Amino acid sequence: MIPGDGDVVEGIATVDESAITGESAPVIREAGGDRSAVTGGTKVLSDRIVIQITAAAGETFLDKMITLVEGTSRRKTPNEIALSILLTSLTLVFLAAVATLPPMANYAGAPQETVMLIALLVCLIPTTISALLSAIGIAGMDRLVRVNVLALSGRAVEAAGDVSTLLLDKTGTITYGNRQASRFVPAPCVQDSELRDAARLSSLADQTPEGKSIVDLANQLGASHLDEPAGATFIEFTAQTRMSGVDLPDGTEIRKGAGSAVAAWLEETLPTAISDIIAEISTSGGTPLVIARRVPGQPGHALGVVHLKDVVKDGMVERFAELRAMGIRTVMITGDNALTAQAIAAEAGVDDFLAEATPEDKMDYIRSEQAGGRLVAMTGDGTNDAPALAAADVGVAMNSGTAAAKEAGNMVDLDSDPTKLIDIVEIGKQLLITRGALTTFSIANDVAKYFAIVPAMFIAAYPQLDRINLMGLATPESAILSAVIFNALIIVALIPIALRGVKFRAGSASSILRRNLLVFGLGGLIVPFLGIKIIDLIVSSLLGIG
Repeated sequence: MIPGDGDVVEGIATVDESAITGESAPVIREAGGDRSAVTGGTKVLSDRIVIQITAAAGETFLDKMITLVEGTSRRKTPNEIALSILLTSLTLVFLAAVATLPPMANYAGAPQETVMLIALLVCLIPTTISALLSAIGIAGMDRLVRVNVLALSGRAVEAAGDVSTLLLDKTGTITYGNRQASRFVPAPCVQDSELRDAARLSSLADQTPEGKSIVDLANQLGASHLDEPAGATFIEFTAQTRMSGVDLPDGTEIRKGAGSAVAAWLEETLPTAISDIIAEISTSGGTPLVIARRVPGQPGHALGVVHLKDVVKDGMVERFAELRAMGIRTVMITGDNALTAQAIAAEAGVDDFLAEATPEDKMDYIRSEQAGGRLVAMTGDGTNDAPALAAADVGVAMNSGTAAAKEAGNMVDLDSDPTKLIDIVEIGKQLLITRGALTTFSIANDVAKYFAIVPAMFIAAYPQLDRINLMGLATPESAILSAVIFNALIIVALIPIALRGVKFRAGSASSILRRNLLVFGLGGLIVPFLGIKIIDLIVSSLLGIG
């Protein structure tokens, strides 16, 4: 690992900068010129370099990312704001009603005792849903743990239910992050098996992920599993030669590497057919590696090309289709060039992509989406993703990612599976539906309590109020006591529903609202009538009231 930002003063090496730039292809870093700058946290893949640290304290790339993260803050979700307004409004209304009740009651000749006023306030303010909010939030976080996702705040789970735009980092999230061999393209008059075996032999000494993938692909296609031919000399990959290969005992030499490096080794221009293959692979966003061979007494020639590509993880197309069906727009974010980004986006099935994206570009994209009233979720694993993860309403960091990414997000996916967001969204929607259902039930409960408490408080002064004593409660004292007891018991009774959650069914907001009103609204009206009446019968019998 490169310890800090600086410049190469000696040597040349290939460096993996994907954690910083988001671009999966390794880059060459060498002393002097435009390729001397290195960044702390990147990894040297081959060779050796000496670095002079040049960045002052507080001015490194990581420090800049920390500054961007510290300058962001997550906003409240629309549901959180709406519920806060509702509960605050109801509380203020009932406080005002109870505060003005004593003078009005005295004026009407029906003075009320303090204990009656307290009972009225306790029963009418939204204590039920307020008491259940914590249970609903904890239950949502617990359901996330069951799918191996750690939620660092309850607000994150809630926001997940309203997400409409999903940003995914390409490297390590949509793709495996390492370029892998996908196919062998032989030159004219070259057999597939001939190119396959040559590619495998030339990669046996290449310990990079790319080299190992070539050996794996060759084995899958039926290559010989003999690891090292007797007497062979293996040439490891270096940044200087940009090739690896093998010299066989009979004098045959096989090389694998970049097109220009292989052409220099052959001391001739690559054939037009090979150049066309290289151009086609490069245009599609892949990386071409040329395989060449020299036999003693014969001129060397290119056998074909290995197509390396950043491989999309299995099941991504189906998962993105599910997200699209849920009304969520997917956007791939990458530091790769536009051609590579377009090819990966088309293969993965995302709705849009942002290429050559800097950390600032990601944050600007998120803020533009949020300015349009949309909630944004972001998944990522690199240090360059940290500011965007901090700015997103839901920031899901991969457990395989950097410490900076995990600190910036408000969720951590222990399986490092970006498609897990579907489970996260479903759990978030279930949390919102549960809270909406119980809020509807709570408000309907309060309406029913009016018919128990208000007649009881004023029936002595206004006997005609007995007409709205629909429950037929025994006395004012038993009515109020029954309402207070029911108010306490209903909270305990609803805790299992809050913890289990209301079952999530995909549907429109209007259909979900109708179901909540029918089941929980109507139920919230009926249950108090039955519950308070039953408690009143028990209380009146215990107190000997007839």
